[in-house]
Amino acid sequence: MADNINSNERVAVISIIVENPDSTAQINEILHSASDFIIGRLGLPYKKKNISIISVVIDAELDVISKVSGRLGRLPGVTVKTAYSKK
Repeated sequence: MADNINSNERVAVISIIVENPDSTAQINEILHSASDFIIGRLGLPYKKKNISIISVVIDAELDVISKVSGRLGRLPGVTVKTAYSKK
């Protein structure tokens, strides 16, 4: 059975903690630019800590995922961690 899956493509979860609400517009711009690859997104405001938590599930080539994660992680008051599928 032939496998037609691109070996450079992965499913990943990008976890985002937003401590600076001023970065929200830039986060949305970055995610919009990757919207063709995004499977789903969940955002949760956590008022007790005055932060927001966003999980983004993406199916793309490794360089696309890395680019999105890197751009998000460079925003002030934003922490990003990414977990990748093995295939």
